[in-house]
Amino acid sequence: NFSCSLLLLCLLFLQSRVCGGACVEVDSDTEAVVGDGFQLGCIYCKMRGEVRAKASVDWYYRSSDEPEKGEIYRYQNQRGEIMDPRFEDRLAWNGSKGTDDLQDGSIYILNVTYNDTGTYTCYFTRTLTYNYYEVQANNTKTVQLNVVSRLTRGMASILSEVMMYVSIVGLQFWLLVEMIYCYRKIAAAGEEALRESEAEYLAIASESKDNCAASVPVPE
Repeated sequence: NFSCSLLLLCLLFLQSRVCGGACVEVDSDTEAVVGDGFQLGCIYCKMRGEVRAKASVDWYYRSSDEPEKGEIYRYQNQRGEIMDPRFEDRLAWNGSKGTDDLQDGSIYILNVTYNDTGTYTCYFTRTLTYNYYEVQANNTKTVQLNVVSRLTRGMASILSEVMMYVSIVGLQFWLLVEMIYCYRKIAAAGEEALRESEAEYLAIASESKDNCAASVPVPE
């Protein structure tokens, strides 16, 4: 049945989303609250997990009144280094840990100030190691950060979140209805198969009885 097959595919998809743990390149937030902490997101997924790789991440910053960007943070060989004195003791690595094969190059700003407003650029450098050669892959992410006194949410963001939850609830309800429908259909098919087997058994038994009666000699 098509509906039952579609239900099975949906269940397998949901399970894979929960258990797969796949890398997803999510864009960074762009609005920080003064005095709070803020994560500058930078994710660069590796397409082939079986290939050995080593990566480094460099973060640059340019304020609105600066003509050029300057490096503020570098992470390589599982060690981070703050390059700009303006961010001394205020930047922390918040990306992939315990590995040189980085996919998440995010950093965290402590005690955000209004002076942190500006353009942040993340440079991802990855070296893929094959059996006989190496390949270098690069990626760049840009975050236009705005520092505000209080976090505000636009109507579009609120509606998007509401629609997401409505979709999830609707999908779960549809899956429940489909499960009940499939269960009833399978149960009815089982009962039908049982009745057919019983009828076939009775037919065979009757035929055997007739054959036995025909083979018994009639006394003269």
